[in-house]
Amino acid sequence: MVLIAEDEPGQAEVLKYNLESSGFGVRTSPNGADTLQQIEEDRPDFLVLDWMLPEISGIEICRRLRKIEQNKDLPIIMVTARGEEEDRIRALEVGADDYMVKPYSSGELVARINAVLRRTSPALIGEKLEFADLVLDLVSRKVKRDGDFIHLGPKEFKILQALMQRPGRVLSRRQIIDLAWGQNIYIEDRTVDVHIRRLRSALGGDDKPNLIRTVRGFGYSLDQE
Repeated sequence: MVLIAEDEPGQAEVLKYNLESSGFGVRTSPNGADTLQQIEEDRPDFLVLDWMLPEISGIEICRRLRKIEQNKDLPIIMVTARGEEEDRIRALEVGADDYMVKPYSSGELVARINAVLRRTSPALIGEKLEFADLVLDLVSRKVKRDGDFIHLGPKEFKILQALMQRPGRVLSRRQIIDLAWGQNIYIEDRTVDVHIRRLRSALGGDDKPNLIRTVRGFGYSLDQE
């Protein structure tokens, strides 16, 4: 999930459309205070951060995030009209992973995001995901467990993909809905539970160790323990 912190609605919508077309889940934020709140409530996988945000600047947001242990490794690209060398240096010094000067193309932003993810979170963009005896091939859309092919429905595949891209991380039901169905789509939480039961059954039921851990009252994670 990519969070775009951008106060220009038109620019935010263009970026959202192009990132979604490239396969990313996307949320947007119009100001600095809302950006920090969204990250606290539901940490994204990537932050596209405008320097000149209302209320709290992007540079200050970046500085604050890097002081929080759980956000020290959050990938951040800072975007701004400020193109002087000292501005680039300042952004990188406070913790941005990359820096882009407006105007820029959406295609370049997608390429920069993928480049940062290859360095920081390769599982999010890899062609194959592996966990324990599970292998998920994003190109062929096939899943194997212990060498045997597993047939999954489209939603079970997307849920498993979301979990395998974030092993050990607990995803709330709302996060799973956003990643498997899309943002701003109303799905009841119990629908997620139904698909998780189907996924567990397809992965081996009682015959093999259950790799999907239930966190009561919150959600699920992929865990060998």
